[in-house]
Amino acid sequence: MKQHTVEKIGGTSMSDYAAVRDNIVFKNGKADSEGVYQRIFVVSAYGGITDMLLEHKKSGRPGIFALFAGADEDRSWAEAVTGLRERMQEINGTLFTDPEQLKKANGFISERLEDAENCLADLERVCQHGHFALEGHLNTVSEMLASLGEAHSAWNTAELLRQEGVNARFVDLTGWRDGEHLTLDERIERAFRDIDLATELPIATGYAHTRDGLMNTFARGYSEMTFSRIAVITEACEAIIHKEYHLSSADPRLVGEAQAVPIGRTNYDVADQLANLGMEAIHPRAAKGLRQQEIPLRIMNTFEPEHRGTLVTGDYFSETPCVEIIAGRKNIYAVECFDQDMMGLMTSYDRSINDIIARFKGNVVTKDTNANTITHFLANNLKTVKRIRSVICEQFPDCDIQVRKVAVVSAIGSDMKVPGMLSRAVAALARSGISVLAVHQSMRQVDMQFVVNESDYESAVKSLHHALVEVYDHGEAICAA
Repeated sequence: MKQHTVEKIGGTSMSDYAAVRDNIVFKNGKADSEGVYQRIFVVSAYGGITDMLLEHKKSGRPGIFALFAGADEDRSWAEAVTGLRERMQEINGTLFTDPEQLKKANGFISERLEDAENCLADLERVCQHGHFALEGHLNTVSEMLASLGEAHSAWNTAELLRQEGVNARFVDLTGWRDGEHLTLDERIERAFRDIDLATELPIATGYAHTRDGLMNTFARGYSEMTFSRIAVITEACEAIIHKEYHLSSADPRLVGEAQAVPIGRTNYDVADQLANLGMEAIHPRAAKGLRQQEIPLRIMNTFEPEHRGTLVTGDYFSETPCVEIIAGRKNIYAVECFDQDMMGLMTSYDRSINDIIARFKGNVVTKDTNANTITHFLANNLKTVKRIRSVICEQFPDCDIQVRKVAVVSAIGSDMKVPGMLSRAVAALARSGISVLAVHQSMRQVDMQFVVNESDYESAVKSLHHALVEVYDHGEAICAA
């Protein structure tokens, strides 16, 4: 293993160039100080840009891709390209004060946007012919569009750092105008083959063009996969993710900034549980490579560079059993399937229902079973849940299916094997007048899940955090990194 680090910078952090420069890239505020080199940076698109390219991650508001995929005679996607160009040039205007540099930056991204717009227009015309179906090309379209955000931010960052005296190098993994369809590992190996990390600072795009497509496999987690594979292939000594917040014991917006405390140390099991709840410290598939190669992952707060953040390793377990984080997820649909005939046939029922859920790309957060009932808790929209319910009804006409909107709240820790912790958690919820609809705890004992009414979500997080975390004086971190 070598001595360099691979560091990913999130979109919100990227939107504050001064913080990236002073808190992440430079040490002691100087470009020539120790620590600038022997690092590889993998950057996300600026905050909000990927939403404009694809669709809004939370609200579902359509971006260029969604508009193009759903267009009939409507060319609203072309208007969205114009809006994106204006936004990208607006960002450039805040970063480049020199007119020539600004012209160069605008020229770079405008050329790519023009290429993309021409491709979409050509594809639209081709697919008007009966022999061509747009659906067969949509994965490629999403890949092409996704690449624009990271190309924009990576090119800008490398150019800005060069103005600061850093020997920064733009590493374009997007495969733009590249006819070769490589695997992710092949593209990374080729890109870093001749880079001297002792004298150069690579700024790599979080998107990488691959033979099978990163978006198709990892959706919006593609930049974390690129980051992970770069760390593994270049044999980094540590992988670091810079976010706008600490990996904390709970969402500070819910429990209060004074009550939330950085975790400090944890393991990849905990990271997986967080990902299951949609609160990814890192995509589980990205974590797998780091874990296998025994590369530690550090989650840092961009705006508190003096804090060592949270270190995630495969072998860590807290010295004494404790809860490290209270996390949860709203907008969960409980799909309860009751059938008297299920008794003794649980395996076949379960397999069939799982196949139906998979067909509609259902996201199962957790599930429970008894002698004649299977309940899946799905993190999908109501439209998808209704489709799943309809097909289950067709396959099992005697099955009584109930759908209910709920929330899941979890207490998570690297070691929670202590008698009485579950009872303390349930008692805390009861004191707050919260009805527990279901409870799950596996023998691995890294998490306890409580299903509650969605209206009780915030109160449940606060109650569990107060009873299981705040009662201890953890100081600057639950465990110092």
